[in-house]
Amino acid sequence: MLGALCGGFVTGLAGFGTGLTALGFWLHVLEPPVAAALVVICSVVGQAQSLHAVRRAIAWGRAWPFVAGGLVGIPLGVAVLRTVDPRALKVLVGRLLVAYTTATLGFKRWPTVAWGGRLADGVVGVGGGVLGGMAGLSGPLPTIWCGLRGWSGAAQRGVYQLYNLAVLAVVLVVYAAQGLLTMRVLWLALVCLPATVLGAFLGTRLYGRVDDRQFRAIVLWMLFASGLALIVSNLL
Repeated sequence: MLGALCGGFVTGLAGFGTGLTALGFWLHVLEPPVAAALVVICSVVGQAQSLHAVRRAIAWGRAWPFVAGGLVGIPLGVAVLRTVDPRALKVLVGRLLVAYTTATLGFKRWPTVAWGGRLADGVVGVGGGVLGGMAGLSGPLPTIWCGLRGWSGAAQRGVYQLYNLAVLAVVLVVYAAQGLLTMRVLWLALVCLPATVLGAFLGTRLYGRVDDRQFRAIVLWMLFASGLALIVSNLL
């Protein structure tokens, strides 16, 4: 329940991070397949609940290239999964996240990218979907790209949170089709979901009190922590 509370809080505050936060608690007491399925369920609920905080900033014209690309990328990632070592991939993505966030946090004025338009957004969405299908890492690329676009914090969340919600919903369907949503997982979900909902509520309340610069710093530090977690988890 504590892991669910913390995961929900981070999701309500930053728009992502349920797995990063909750797995630090759950992997001490649950088998990885059970913990992974529980993360997907709690992530979908937490993301759906906290999405209302940025509902006015959701622009479908801005978000649909990411979502469409992500849905295309998921089966591609699953298809090449047999030819790629997921552990090596996670270490590579972790190092890239640490390098990117370390460099970006050092800038007095954060860099922005204006080129590419919807085509570039869609390509980033495909990349996130491929990584999601291969190793469950759908979030980092769209989150970084939305930050580079220079959009407001609400506009960023309106894109990458909607994107993550769509991708995770597909993953949840895949898990169900593969029989991973066992009675034990569903029972644990009933135990954890109230804490997830409470945490997301508290995180959303705090999100409403931060400005765009503070929000961007929160996202960068979360990505930095995600990178470190990916590297360390593969060294243990």
